[in-house]
Amino acid sequence: MWELLIVVAAGAAAGAINAVVGSGTLVTFPVLIALGYPPVVATMSNAIGLVAGGVSGAWAYRREIADQRRTVAALLPASALGALTGATLLLVSPEDTFEVVVPVLLVAALCLVVVQPRLQRWVGSRRTPGGAGVSPPLFVAVYLVGVYGGYFAAAQGVLLMGVLGVLLVQDLQMSNGVKNLLVGVVNSLAAVVYTVAAFDRIAWPVVGCIALGSLVGGWLGGRFGRKLRPGWLRALIVALGATALVHILWPQ
Repeated sequence: MWELLIVVAAGAAAGAINAVVGSGTLVTFPVLIALGYPPVVATMSNAIGLVAGGVSGAWAYRREIADQRRTVAALLPASALGALTGATLLLVSPEDTFEVVVPVLLVAALCLVVVQPRLQRWVGSRRTPGGAGVSPPLFVAVYLVGVYGGYFAAAQGVLLMGVLGVLLVQDLQMSNGVKNLLVGVVNSLAAVVYTVAAFDRIAWPVVGCIALGSLVGGWLGGRFGRKLRPGWLRALIVALGATALVHILWPQ
C-alpha cells in the first residue's frame, strides 16, 4: 500500500510538472525503476497513467489552445504519426536494446532540463507579435519529437517547447498550451498502442495510481504552476533522473 501511495504522489508531481515545464516522466519513471519495475514495463505503464494528467493540463490551458485552432489542427497529425511510430518502435525492439538505450535517453533528457532556462531565454529573445505559422520544418520537428515521446516520453515537453519557440515564434504561454495538448495526444496514442499490443506487460495498479495523481497534479500545475519556482522543480527532476540512472546501470 505504501508503494502505491508513493506512485500516486509521484503521479501528482509529474502531472503538475508536465503542465508547467514538461518533464514529469523524470519523476514517475525513476520511482517505478526504484520500486523494481523493468524499464519497458515502467515506460508503458507510466505513459498510460500520465494520459489523465495530460487531459487536465491541456484543459487548464484551454484558452491559449482555443486561440490557436489552426496551428493545433496543423500540428496534431505530426504528433499523432510520431506517437504511433515511437510506440511501435518500443514494442518491436528487443527489451535488451531498450535497456541499453534508456540510460542515453535519460542523460539527454536531464541535460535538456538543465539547459532549459537558457533555451527559454534564447527563445524569448525571438518572440514577435503573432506567429510565424506552421512551416514544413516545424511539422517534421514536431513529428520527430512525437517519435521520441512515443518511445520514451521523458522531457518531450522540453523538446517540444524548444521546437515551438524556435520555429513558431510566439508568446511562451501560448506555446505552452499547444505543448500540453500535443504531449497529451502523444501519450494517449502511445497508450492505445501499448494497451492493444502489450496488455499483459502493463502494471495496471501502477497505471491507476499515476492516473489518479496526474489528473489532480495536471490541473493544479496548469492553475498554479506559474507561481512555482522552476529552479526547485528542475533540481528535483535532475536528482530523481540521476537516481533512475544509477538503478538502471547498477541494479541491486
